[in-house]
Amino acid sequence: MGRDRCDSDRLAGRFSERGVVVGHASLSEFRRTVLERGADLYRDLPWRRTRDPYAIWISEVMLQQTQVARVEGRWQHWLERFPTVDALAAAATADVLEEWQGMGYNRRALALLKAAGIVSAAGGSMPSDVADLVALPGIGPATAAGIRAFAYDLPGVYLETNVRSVFIHELFPGEKKVADKDLVPLVEAACPSDASDPADDPRTWYYALLDYGNHLKRTLSNPSRRSSAHVRQSRFEGSHRQKRAELVRILLDHRADGGAPVATLTEELSAVELKAGRGALSQAEVDDLIGELGREGFCYFDGVNWTA
Repeated sequence: MGRDRCDSDRLAGRFSERGVVVGHASLSEFRRTVLERGADLYRDLPWRRTRDPYAIWISEVMLQQTQVARVEGRWQHWLERFPTVDALAAAATADVLEEWQGMGYNRRALALLKAAGIVSAAGGSMPSDVADLVALPGIGPATAAGIRAFAYDLPGVYLETNVRSVFIHELFPGEKKVADKDLVPLVEAACPSDASDPADDPRTWYYALLDYGNHLKRTLSNPSRRSSAHVRQSRFEGSHRQKRAELVRILLDHRADGGAPVATLTEELSAVELKAGRGALSQAEVDDLIGELGREGFCYFDGVNWTA
């Protein structure tokens, strides 16, 4: 295997220190299991057919807390509209928000736009260095590691929910509240250090983890729920976040009209709430919502109307 150069004894020692019952005698055995399962379960997803770091960055952001089926089609359409980082950087905020609708977490769209502006101003090439990537708005350690692995075939700690599922299922059987601080050194040790073996490079390794983890979540009680990082997602319908998202959608609908006054926004948002069986909003409540969105860069006030 391409990872025999790993320090298997050091990894096994780390397990014994924690008193964890492990079904693998060595790191090599664990990695062999993952690569074999990953090959059997491989998903030929569209963003796996490119090494364009911009396209992979977009897929990584879209896939955060979002099912793969929702991203397929949306990713392709995004790239048709904003095919390069320079094209995204030059886009209007409203156009980017419009394209993002239905993906959830509108802040991510604004972060993409801001980060694209920074990258474009620096020459238009996505960085590969971890520090440079995480310095960009909206890119955390996991997203940076995903870009490095899938675009540049570079090692890193790509710790997301499917990856957690595999490590917890295979190496922490029956244990609850498994902390990321215990997973990170294992994920780092297991990742190939280079791309010298095309059957076992960082890109192939993390695809195997993602596909095996996805399988585990569908066929077992989700192992990642035994992570201390697992948080049950709060209810969206009726939440503050839902009202913000709906208000953004209403603002986008009024773009052709040059925006809308708060009274109109209040009436239309209240209609949505009443249809859902909730109460109407006061103009003061919508004032607070629209002011919050304005401060964050989602819209602006021209003296009469609010416009996305």
